[in-house]
Amino acid sequence: MTGTPIRALLVDDHAVMRAGFRMILEAAGDIAVVGEAATGVEGVAAASALQPDVVCMDVQMPDMDGLEATRRIVADPEIAAAVVVVTTFDRDDYLFSALSAGASGFLLKNAGPEELVAAVRIAAAGDALLAPEVTRRVIARFADGEASAPSPTKRAVPAGVPELTEREGEVLRLVAQALSNAEIAERLYIGEATVKTHVSNVLQKLGARDRVAAVVYAHRHGLV
Repeated sequence: MTGTPIRALLVDDHAVMRAGFRMILEAAGDIAVVGEAATGVEGVAAASALQPDVVCMDVQMPDMDGLEATRRIVADPEIAAAVVVVTTFDRDDYLFSALSAGASGFLLKNAGPEELVAAVRIAAAGDALLAPEVTRRVIARFADGEASAPSPTKRAVPAGVPELTEREGEVLRLVAQALSNAEIAERLYIGEATVKTHVSNVLQKLGARDRVAAVVYAHRHGLV
């Protein structure tokens, strides 16, 4: 392993689940689990004290659920950690509440070990990750709200919504398909560094904290 490992905090009220996650993440070689917490309150305190790069957050826990804990961690300017919600429950209310709270990822506990490791790495890099079936539901949620609206080839941008360049629009549409920067670069025949620049510009223009927030904003405002 080279470089500084990704610092992860595990917040889950089941000790066996935390032990399993620790084993999976530390076996990756570039991730170090720096702490554990069994409740939402403990999770917020641990995130403040330990300053991890990524928090893996359960939803249903004693004293404070993971959604409120996520909201408090993301809202605290003294905590720079990204939060990946990892839950047993594939429920839309949990999914959209987690995104509204500022989570950078939403993963189900039946995901494979490689998916958990990828989610932590992606969140630590400042990007966001949703399972493919979850991404489809996010898109469908906002697409359904626009089902009755006309769909011209080039949509008019609503007043107050930032104008994106043609290339930025292409990149955003591919981000909405859950493609990685490398996959977008291959699709558009451009360099991965150029894709990163376009994604950064899109996030800045939309005022979005990460890729998930950008996709939600884009569908809400008819940009994709």
